[in-house]
Amino acid sequence: MTHDLVIRNGLVVDGTGSAPRTADIAIDGDRITTVGVVNADGLREIDATGKIVTPGFVDIHTHLDAQISWDALGTSSCWHGVTSVVVGNCGVSFAPCAPDEREYLAELMESVEDIPRDTILQGLNWDWTTYGEYLEAVDRLPKGINVGGLVGHCAVRHHVMGERGLSKEPATPDDIASMCELVDEAIEAGALGFATSRTLLHTVPDGRMVPGTWADTDELYAIGDVLGRHDKGVFEVAPRFEGSGIDYANTAAEIHWMAEIRRRTGRPVTFGVAQSDLGPELYKKIFDFVEAEAADGGDIRPQTTPRCISLLFSLQARTFFDRAPGWSELAGKGVAAYLAAFSSDSERASLLASAREQSRMDWNGVFVLATEPANYRFSESDSLAAHAERRGVDAIEAFIEIARETDGRAIFCYPFLNQSHDAIEWMLDKDYCVLGLADSGAHVGLIMDAGQPTWLLSHWVRDKAMLTLEDAVRRLTSDTADLFGIVDRGRLVEGAFADVNVIDLDALSLPLPRIEHDFPLGAGRYVQRSSGYDATIVNGSVFMEHGEHTGALAGTTLRS
Repeated sequence: MTHDLVIRNGLVVDGTGSAPRTADIAIDGDRITTVGVVNADGLREIDATGKIVTPGFVDIHTHLDAQISWDALGTSSCWHGVTSVVVGNCGVSFAPCAPDEREYLAELMESVEDIPRDTILQGLNWDWTTYGEYLEAVDRLPKGINVGGLVGHCAVRHHVMGERGLSKEPATPDDIASMCELVDEAIEAGALGFATSRTLLHTVPDGRMVPGTWADTDELYAIGDVLGRHDKGVFEVAPRFEGSGIDYANTAAEIHWMAEIRRRTGRPVTFGVAQSDLGPELYKKIFDFVEAEAADGGDIRPQTTPRCISLLFSLQARTFFDRAPGWSELAGKGVAAYLAAFSSDSERASLLASAREQSRMDWNGVFVLATEPANYRFSESDSLAAHAERRGVDAIEAFIEIARETDGRAIFCYPFLNQSHDAIEWMLDKDYCVLGLADSGAHVGLIMDAGQPTWLLSHWVRDKAMLTLEDAVRRLTSDTADLFGIVDRGRLVEGAFADVNVIDLDALSLPLPRIEHDFPLGAGRYVQRSSGYDATIVNGSVFMEHGEHTGALAGTTLRS
C-alpha cells in the first residue's frame, strides 16, 4: 500500500491536549488514515524530524467575508497555520441581502470593520439573496482554506425592519417571527450560528448604532430558540460593556442574558472581552459574572487575544498627523513622498511645526516596531517617548527620524485593548477562555492581528513557558472547532480531515507588518507573514510551504 502523503518522525501535538509524541502521519485523499508508525511509503513524504506537527488552526473570529471573494489564499491567516476560518462575526454578514441592500451592507461593513465600501461592491459577485444561496456562492469560490459563516443580526434585522431596525423601537412580534424565519433558513442551510453586535463602538456611516444594538431580550431569546430547535449553531456576541457603572450592574445584566440563552437553548454562547486601561478592573468583573452564571447552568465562553490590540501608524498608511497642514497633502502619496519631504530642511521644519501644533497624543502609550522579528511585549523603553528622550528630541521629531532610518518600514503601535501583559496572562490562564478576536480581514488600514497563533506559540509557549505546547495547540484547534460545531477538524486522529501544520517552533517569528495595495481598485491593507511554518496542509493537499503557496486550493465550505 502506498499513501498519498506521509509526514515522518514529527513531534505530534494532536490537538486533544494529550502529551506530544513522536509519530508518523499517513494521509489518503482528504483524511488522516494513520497516526503512529507508518511502514508504507508515501507518494510524497515530509521529513518532520525536529519539528512539531499540529492540526491546522481554527480561527473563529475573522472578517474575511469580502476578501475571500478575491483572495483565494485567505491572507494573512494562511501564513500563520490557519486552515479554517469563521466569517460573519459581530453581527455583520452579507446575507440575507436583497439587491437593493447591497450598498447598505457594504457601507455598514466599511463603517464597522474598516473594509472599503467600493472595494466590497466591486469585489463581490452578489449572486445571492438568502443565506443558503450565500453559502452556495462561497462553495463556488476557489479556496485555499476552509470557510464557515455566521448569519449576522445586522443583515437579518435590516432585511426585515429596514430603517426601523436602527432605532430603539422594539421589534414587533411579526418582526421577530420574520427574523426567526431568516435565521431558521440560515441554520438549516449550514450557517455555523448567529452573531449580533451590541457594543456602542459599532455604528453605521451616519453615526447611528448598527441594527440589533438595541434589540430587547424577547428578540434575542426568540432567535436563540431557533438554534435550540435545530440543536446546532453558536450564538456569538460583540457585547455592550460600555457604561458598566460603579456597581457593574449593566455588565452583570449583559452577561446574564447571554447565560440565559445558554440555559434555555443548550447552545454555546461566546463573546469578546479584552482588558482596557480605561476600565482596568472591568475584565476581571466580567469573568466573575461568567463564573457565577456558570454555577447556575449558564456556562458561556469569553474569547480574547494573546497580545495587545493596536492601531498601526506608519508612512505606509496613516500617520498621527494626517489632518495637519502639510501632512494632509502627503497622505496617500506613499512612502517616497514622505521621505522626500523629510529630506528638505524647510519642508521638514514646516511639517514638524504643523504636527506639534495639531498633536495631543500621549507618546508614552505609542510603541515602536522598527526591527525584526516584531516583539509585541512592549515595555516603557519601547515607547516613542522613551525613544525621543534617548535621542534628545521630542516625540514628533523622533517619529520622523525613525521613519527615515527605516525607509518607512517602522510601525508605530497604539495599543487600545489588552494593554497589560499581566491581564492577558490572567485571562489565558482561564481554561474556559477561548482564543479569538484575531479579526483577520478587518480594519485593514489600521490593525493587523492575524498572526495570533504565531505569537501565542512563540511568546507564551516557547519564550515564556506560560502555556504548555499541548494546551496551546488544543486551544487553537479542537477547542475552537468544537465550540463552533466544526466536525472532524482540530484533531490529528484517524478519520479526521487532513488539515495539518508542520512547524519549526524555534524558528517561529513575525516580521513587521507592511502595506500592500492588492485589494480591488488598488485599496491598501496591512499584511503580516511569518517564519517557521514548514508546511500547511488543507484537506490532504500541501497548501503552503515555507510561507509560499504551492498552487493547491483544496479548501471547502464549512457547514454546521
